[in-house]
Amino acid sequence: MTDTSAHPDPWPAPYASGAVDATVPVPGSKSVTNRALVLAALASEPGWLRRPLRSRDTLLMAEALRALGVGIEETVSSSSTAAGAPDGCGEAWRVIPAGLHGPASVDVGNAGTVMRFLPPVAALADGPVRFDGDARSHERPLHGVIDALRVLGARIDDGGRGALPMTVHGGGALDGGKVEIDASSSSQFVSALLLSAPRFNQGVEVRHTGPRLPSMPHIRMTVDMLRAVGAQVDEPETGGEPNVWRVSPSALLGRDLVVEPDLSNAQPFLAAALVTGGRVTVPDWPARTTQPGDALREILTEMGGSCELTEAGLTFTGSGRIRGIDVDLGEVGELTPGIAALAALADSPSTLRGVAHLRLHETDRLAALTREINALGGDVTETGDGLRIRPRPLRGGVFHTYDDHRMATAGALIGLAVEGVRVENVATTAKTLPDFPRMWTGMLAVGA
Repeated sequence: MTDTSAHPDPWPAPYASGAVDATVPVPGSKSVTNRALVLAALASEPGWLRRPLRSRDTLLMAEALRALGVGIEETVSSSSTAAGAPDGCGEAWRVIPAGLHGPASVDVGNAGTVMRFLPPVAALADGPVRFDGDARSHERPLHGVIDALRVLGARIDDGGRGALPMTVHGGGALDGGKVEIDASSSSQFVSALLLSAPRFNQGVEVRHTGPRLPSMPHIRMTVDMLRAVGAQVDEPETGGEPNVWRVSPSALLGRDLVVEPDLSNAQPFLAAALVTGGRVTVPDWPARTTQPGDALREILTEMGGSCELTEAGLTFTGSGRIRGIDVDLGEVGELTPGIAALAALADSPSTLRGVAHLRLHETDRLAALTREINALGGDVTETGDGLRIRPRPLRGGVFHTYDDHRMATAGALIGLAVEGVRVENVATTAKTLPDFPRMWTGMLAVGA
């Protein structure tokens, strides 16, 4: 993984002097890679991940599983670093399940998937497993997972915080059974329990009891991936009871999985075509996927462009105009920073709704976007569940990221149309998109 700390801080975001016309290969999906790692670690036989993402979040997941005794062998071929291929694409990872054991220490960084998906795995280990991470990780909610695991038979010491740091005292097995949780602050609470549930003695029945559940595509992804490795899952999408998921106890199969490109990480590149009135193609865009980023086809088209999905990938073409949008992003909240950046450059106001849960992400994304866009001369107002954005002429300045990768790419997007934007800590993009600055400047250099 390339060291993005080599770039200046703050990083001068390139200004686009003309229309972009580029093909941009995007590394594998973080969400798919980290779910696949957990499922492979819990399987009854070895499995393979082809073209996994190698980024901070996925390497933290791999190291955590290794600490619990799982074998993960990485093979990177020269073809994965060939001209035009994105950095961060491991050729293949072989995952060799083993008896899970402690004592162990897990560094979650600020990765929601690691801090939430692995405590249920740790409950199956033989011995104590301590979890800690970046300072921000201590502020992110874990109560949904902690409380649920206690109901299901786990012993956890969190000092009553419902957050990190904490220790899971694994007993080698977990009873499982029925549990009610409020997952309105993060759909990852549901996915965390479902991923390990086949290994629970009674499986699991998870009932969401709170307000609207955000990011449903990520739960659909979890269910699809469980079924692909042999798990039996009953869920609302296939006629089950609303807000209830049931997973039966079973052995999981080792699989050979090719990881899709991360469609949410494709957002800034596709959006660059909209900002510049140009054209960008992302190869290998799947015809069918559970990734939330697939919604970009509809959202960006509504904001003023057109897209075409062919065997070559997804090609998005900007019209030279950015239209404002009124959109509910509740199922695709991770796209909000990029959509907000586009809305700040649009020719009419926008309202982004359904994303109150973003206040609990890598940073409070609603407050951060309001502060940073307004500091450049924008007019953004927080609402109860989102943002209202009225376009204004923007000026250059430092765009702070708060250690949030999607804030960094949002700042780069604004920099395409506003001279003098400097992105603080662009290295934070390594969380899910290794060497973003090189990919960004490379996109702009094509045809220049």
